[in-house]
Amino acid sequence: MSIRKEAGELRKLWGGFWSSRVLLTANNYRVFDYLESPKTAKEVAKAVGADGRAVEILLDALTGLGLLKKTALRYKNTASSNRFLVKESPYYQGDIIKHADNLWTSWSGLDAVVKTGQPNRFDRKPRDHDAFIRGMHNLAVLKAGEVISVIELKGVKKAIDIGGGPGTYSIEMARKGITVILFDRPETIKIAKGIIRKSGAGNIGFLEGDFQRDAIGTGYDLIFISQVLHSYSDTDNTRMIKKWVGSLNPGGRIVIQEFYLDKNRAYPPQGALFSVNMLVNTTGGRCYAPSEIRQWLSKAGLGNIRNKVMDDTVLVTGTKKAQIKY
Repeated sequence: MSIRKEAGELRKLWGGFWSSRVLLTANNYRVFDYLESPKTAKEVAKAVGADGRAVEILLDALTGLGLLKKTALRYKNTASSNRFLVKESPYYQGDIIKHADNLWTSWSGLDAVVKTGQPNRFDRKPRDHDAFIRGMHNLAVLKAGEVISVIELKGVKKAIDIGGGPGTYSIEMARKGITVILFDRPETIKIAKGIIRKSGAGNIGFLEGDFQRDAIGTGYDLIFISQVLHSYSDTDNTRMIKKWVGSLNPGGRIVIQEFYLDKNRAYPPQGALFSVNMLVNTTGGRCYAPSEIRQWLSKAGLGNIRNKVMDDTVLVTGTKKAQIKY
């Protein structure tokens, strides 16, 4: 590799925020909602209530990034932008992008976070909880069906989705004929009820509370915990799982889904970067390697522990031993 090309690769890293900021701002102004059909920059500026010159420069940058097509003076979404960036699309990703904009200020305090080891509590926007929960649905809707399809569901009649957020995985389990309890905070369940109602799924009940402190009920054949435990420390996760095992029926299973991270905690880079996201936003969270998650289940007394890597995530399963009758 030539030195110029090598320096160019480095430039992609330090300049990556340019592209991110353009997309975040375009999403904030919902410009893609107006570009399912061709429009001029002036028409878009009027629709979103922004400066004409600024919008034209923004739209040109979006075109250069491959998110828009430009013919003469008119702009139009690409097929991918229609699929992921228009509000009414079933695969809409705008909520998670809005959440990423909220994270922008948290990450901007990384220098201080590295110095103190404490999350950024000052240089940040107030959390937009609605965007966060709906953003989780944006991500999960792309893969929930596939994830639930690979979980062993034989004999599962009742399940709980701990920290289930928007209920995307609860919906997929309910479609398999399972009675599901979605456990989360009241403000989250309020959002989830709307998403679940729109999906038409039945067999889903709700339990409000704080899963770190409150009881989750009993009689479950499956406890499903997706993308929750990276927000907590190793000690906290071990403690919570030990508590939750008591809610499982004999022979029941705990299934944990988390971002995949190799045992060296550096690869794949997306997992390592997500650990930085937890560093700036939580007091003890990070991504965990499958071997670490397996230890939580083992310490809780579960057996037949196994894991399956699925793209950028891993599913780790442990089974509660059946009671021995004499």
